[in-house]
Amino acid sequence: MTASMVLSTDQVPSRERAPIWREWVWRHFGGLESDLYGDTEFDGHLAASHAGEVILTRLEANRHRVLRTPQMARSSEIPYLKIVAPWQGSAEVAQRGREASVRAGGWTLYDTTADYTVANPERSDHLIVMLPKEQLAAPGLPLGDLVARRVGGSSGISRVALETMRNTYLELPYMSEAAARGAGDLIIQLVRLSLMEMAGQETPRTQREALKDRICQHVAQHLRDSALSIDGIAHALRCSKRHLHNAFAGDDESLTSYILHQRLACAIRDLVDPANAARPITDIALAAGFGNLSHFSRVFRDHTGGSPSEFRRKASAR
Repeated sequence: MTASMVLSTDQVPSRERAPIWREWVWRHFGGLESDLYGDTEFDGHLAASHAGEVILTRLEANRHRVLRTPQMARSSEIPYLKIVAPWQGSAEVAQRGREASVRAGGWTLYDTTADYTVANPERSDHLIVMLPKEQLAAPGLPLGDLVARRVGGSSGISRVALETMRNTYLELPYMSEAAARGAGDLIIQLVRLSLMEMAGQETPRTQREALKDRICQHVAQHLRDSALSIDGIAHALRCSKRHLHNAFAGDDESLTSYILHQRLACAIRDLVDPANAARPITDIALAAGFGNLSHFSRVFRDHTGGSPSEFRRKASAR
């Protein structure tokens, strides 16, 4: 049988659950900040096993968000590519100026060597798979262009990869180490094939995603400019505002919401950065592209349940 790790807040006093959960997530995933949206009650469960060099973790928890800053990414000892594949609930992954929202039946990829955020806005039951980055590399495979994209569907190699990851996790307790290692190697092969297929597709959907990538890149480059607007993006990319909005059609948020959330994520990264401990919150808000402190504080409280100063104080204490 393969070795496993199980962590649960069930036996932890209510007031201690949030801090101990943050500590578990920090240690298990190699350095991640956790935010519980300001909730005072929380419960969560982590169960992880190894399939060779692949680590599979089932995470069941109340709504929460994790954040990896550039400083955390630089300190990572082993470069991994991580997959989140929900059984229940949803996950919203933001990295490299892109954002992907996935539910049951889909999965998405992100890179631990770069900063990212993963939002779980409702109670979730996720499978998280960590794969050694060097083993997914292949000639002509642009891994950086494939993170934060929705993968999966009702058919195709990505569906086979998803089912293999799920079934491997469920059967790992009954596998020998040799069998588990072989299952991990198979997962790596299937994920690589899924990414190669996705990289080679040219469909109206991927053309729309290509435009969305250009939009997200432009937003990332000009995020800290308070004058960033839909009109300005349309002019810079030489397309109509209708095309801009269509690029986000079918997503859980509009282009306007995307810009707002990216600015919020930028401000949160600055707030948790120890180098900004003495920096005024107003300065951080304006530098993230918000027009004024009151607007920033209102948006921050709506999304986290607390004030920027409270969030910074808790992050500093951790």
